[in-house]
Amino acid sequence: MVGGGQLARMTQQAAVALGQSLHVLAIGPDEPAPLVTPNVSIGHHTDLAALRAFAAGCDVVTFDHEHVPTEHLRALVADGVLVHPGPDALLHAQDKLVMRERLAALGIAVPPFAPVTDGADVVAFGAEHGWPVVVKATRGGYDGRGVWLLDDETAVAEVLPALVEAGTSLLVEQRVVMRRELAALVARSPFGQGASWPVVQTVQVDGICVEVLAPAPELSTEDAAAAQELALHIARSLGVVGVLAVELFDTDAGLVVNELAMRPHNSGHWTIDGATTSQFEQHLRAVLDYPLGATDALAPVVVMANVLGAAELPAMGVDERLHHLFARFRDARVQHYGKTERPGRKIGHVTMLGDDLATVRERASLAAHFLASATWRDGYDPHGRNSNSQNSIGVTG
Repeated sequence: MVGGGQLARMTQQAAVALGQSLHVLAIGPDEPAPLVTPNVSIGHHTDLAALRAFAAGCDVVTFDHEHVPTEHLRALVADGVLVHPGPDALLHAQDKLVMRERLAALGIAVPPFAPVTDGADVVAFGAEHGWPVVVKATRGGYDGRGVWLLDDETAVAEVLPALVEAGTSLLVEQRVVMRRELAALVARSPFGQGASWPVVQTVQVDGICVEVLAPAPELSTEDAAAAQELALHIARSLGVVGVLAVELFDTDAGLVVNELAMRPHNSGHWTIDGATTSQFEQHLRAVLDYPLGATDALAPVVVMANVLGAAELPAMGVDERLHHLFARFRDARVQHYGKTERPGRKIGHVTMLGDDLATVRERASLAAHFLASATWRDGYDPHGRNSNSQNSIGVTG
């Protein structure tokens, strides 16, 4: 797996269960995956020589991010390396303009869009489609980075010149009026077998996913099936091998595709503890061309809450925070990524299972907040002295 982040770290856990040896190409030894993975090469994903040396000892190469240059991937394929997903497929997750153009050609709903060479292109698009508009870097953006919401021509004049001067490749698209954001997660093998998990709702704050609700509440059976079939159709059409996450806008006019990711994805972390087969095991099964696993949810409601670094580093260490968390929520499932904490950074996630959405969601949110800040948002005292017992959720039994 090229990339040593938390996705590779969690893939390592799945590889152990399958009896596989995961070889990781990481930029440095302190990334999340090298901290738990014995088979690590140090090198940069933009260095073709490092990629070739790494791939020489691998049966199949896959990714925990989309940032390997396309020309390097084509060089590996020319060398006879088995790469999943292949460069022709992965390009659609690397370049938003390529993705928009291909999906539109397939008749799949995407926001109205146009390539951008200068500010005049954005102004003309805004005049035709209305303001505000969304300008995106075609490559490299994530978690709200590389995205600019521009309200008018004045905003264009303030933002675009610096981006154009820096040589940033851009597109502009219409801001979509939506009810919520959904994600359809599927997997596809080289044999052509496909599998899909329940469609989820993702909750974003400042462009960062904070919660995933599985299955998406109040989504009809018909609409859920349509989202799953759409994602499988995209996987087949683009030749994806591995996990594919399709981020969707739920609008009055129907589902609109926002983004694609061809790897395990934040919207699928709930599957580790909440589904029969996790997205990480499924990704390995797919790239190894094993039969794909069952994708059923293990409870009526599963909520995953991201742990985001607090504004101020807590004095209480992670170990002590886990101690208090498990004392209060014995059923909490935690994945800690081994990352240095800083404000807003994803340092882990918590998964809760249950029957009632409001209860499970509140418990997951409380747990994630405590792991980030070492404070109970509802005033709960670990020694039993609840300052706000009306809102406190305690442990029984």
